Amino acid sequence: MINNLKPKEATAIINSLSSGVVPKVGVQHIVVGRKAEVDAFVQALEDVKNGHSMVKFWIGDFGSGKSFMMHVLNTVALKAKFVVAGADFTPDNRLYANDGKGRSLYKAIMDNISIQTKPEGGALPTLLEKWIEQVLTKTATENNVPLHLIREEEHLPLVQANITKAVREISEVGGFDFGLVVLKYYEGYVRQDDRLRLNALRWLKGEYTTKTEARQDLGVREIIDDLNYYDMLKNFCKFFVSMGYSGFMINLDEAINLYKIGTAAMREKNYEKILMIYNDCFQGKVGNLFINFAGTNEVLENERRGFFSYRALRSRLETNRFESSAYRDFAQPVIKLRPLDFNQVFVLLQMLREIFNVNYSVQVALSDEEIRLFMEELYNKPGAAEFLLPREVIRDFLGILSLLRQHPEADKKKMFASLQVKDERPKDLLLEDIEEL
Repeated sequence: MINNLKPKEATAIINSLSSGVVPKVGVQHIVVGRKAEVDAFVQALEDVKNGHSMVKFWIGDFGSGKSFMMHVLNTVALKAKFVVAGADFTPDNRLYANDGKGRSLYKAIMDNISIQTKPEGGALPTLLEKWIEQVLTKTATENNVPLHLIREEEHLPLVQANITKAVREISEVGGFDFGLVVLKYYEGYVRQDDRLRLNALRWLKGEYTTKTEARQDLGVREIIDDLNYYDMLKNFCKFFVSMGYSGFMINLDEAINLYKIGTAAMREKNYEKILMIYNDCFQGKVGNLFINFAGTNEVLENERRGFFSYRALRSRLETNRFESSAYRDFAQPVIKLRPLDFNQVFVLLQMLREIFNVNYSVQVALSDEEIRLFMEELYNKPGAAEFLLPREVIRDFLGILSLLRQHPEADKKKMFASLQVKDERPKDLLLEDIEEL
């Protein structure tokens, strides 16, 4: 029996998995075979909460559950009172660039800022307003001004002074403009000037592309760009911690798109940025920051294009040579995700049957034995050992449940016999399909 399953979560799980994507909510109800990884992550979160910083690389073959794991990490971190954000690497989102692709990655991260009360993203305005309310309360208390009067125009200099002081304490590079923009956001907030508030939010999210436009709208000298966006993320990390949050966790998925960068020099610059982030976190240059990367084994270990092609990164990411299948080291930076075995998939399908029944308020007639027959039929198909992915097993299983809900008289054995296994791997995962420019 799945405990504390909400109808909204059941719907999100069934609809998302039926479409072949990971649900944004409710993933904690379908975690199977990852207890050791999650336990190690919880311990790492505690370390980050205490002021340390961490970088983890979640590595596995296509279909091994990397993206699912990223969503699990989100759920766990939100409950631990972390601010969480995530973005996918794409041809237009990179760690290093000189044509706006670094700023584009930053913008994707800021668009996806989440907190426990807003787990689906878009939480940056909520956080800014919460911080402003904290500053207003502090200013009112320090100056013996009634809280309901502190927003009055006559007290604006007092509030501005406290905002400036607070921002200076949390800012590193770009702190002056960061503080000025936060002040502009405050002015727009208390004066109900939506245009000023939205312009300030645009700047903080990296949406300005020219300094001229930013200076006209906000009076600032700089904008967030490819060169300074990482410093701004560190500023935000301190900003969130100053509000009482445990830290800032950023998930970066689809590292295959760094591996696929055509020019070796640009690819190396991106790996150099990973190394810089890694060193910052493990050398104590930044606190309360947790960054997760997700990629395939090829992305990590290929010596021509992967992380291991960059020697300084390879020396930090090589697997503990004493690790074995029986004794895993989850404290190391690289966590390799193994595919779920037959029994783990069986348990997962049992869970999904229950969630499906909750979502549709039905009791689909599919016994445990029939689930096992479904799996045996699928796993014995030609090509299953090489190409069968949990995603396709789940989609086929939910497809059968959907038909049985609408047509209880349908022949299950006939449906099982019609199952097919296809190679669902993206063709561009193959090294020979990527040409060096």
